[in-house]
Amino acid sequence: MKTMWAVVLVLVIATSGIAQKSKPTTKQPQAKSNLKTEDQKISYVIGYDIGQRILNDIKQRKFNLLTPFVLQGFQDAFNGKEAALPDSVVQVAMMTFQTRIQEQQMAEMAKRQEEIAETKRQCEAFLADNAKKDSVKTTASGLQYKMLRDGQGKSPADTNTVVVHYRGKLIDGTIFDESYNRGEPAEFKLNQVIKGWTEGLKLMKEGGKCEFYVPSDLAYGDRGAGGVIPPGAALIFEVELIQVK
Repeated sequence: MKTMWAVVLVLVIATSGIAQKSKPTTKQPQAKSNLKTEDQKISYVIGYDIGQRILNDIKQRKFNLLTPFVLQGFQDAFNGKEAALPDSVVQVAMMTFQTRIQEQQMAEMAKRQEEIAETKRQCEAFLADNAKKDSVKTTASGLQYKMLRDGQGKSPADTNTVVVHYRGKLIDGTIFDESYNRGEPAEFKLNQVIKGWTEGLKLMKEGGKCEFYVPSDLAYGDRGAGGVIPPGAALIFEVELIQVK
């Protein structure tokens, strides 16, 4: 019986990812006069931490858990009491709980797929219009580029290390990353970046400057990146190739 209730707690933690430390949503309580020994303090801190994490998860996922009954079940288990419900009811409650989690996850996944599809539609429309410009060229992979300044040096190969200045934008003009504001160029191996960069930089020569229009499948795809690049997004990069090593 106790094992069944333990599974519920494990499910909450496992399905929500609350194993990571979350910031308290309420002020830390004042020290209690009855918390004197180290064991008392440790026990309280552990209990408070578990309660805070579960509370944060409940708020995030909008579970309709009733606090008094959660505490009752927790106390009964800790006190070695039998559960207030028979095994058959516990099993039904567990199945209902799991079903709700699955339904919520499916709904969230469907919403995410809709958002990705909409982002892709907008980016595909942008790239289609952009490809019509005389200054823009399109490669067989779908990468678009516009040469802003011709270089005179050598072009990199996949195994070369390159030194570049760059500015990355979304199609709405939002800058998500750039080396210029850091005051120093970036350096990396050409075969360790997104496909659009690998292909685009090989079209350049040292001293050149180019603008890449990178479709989602040559960038970060449906996973996005860093919380600043949406899944399915096409990207625009202004790139200066400073040196090939």
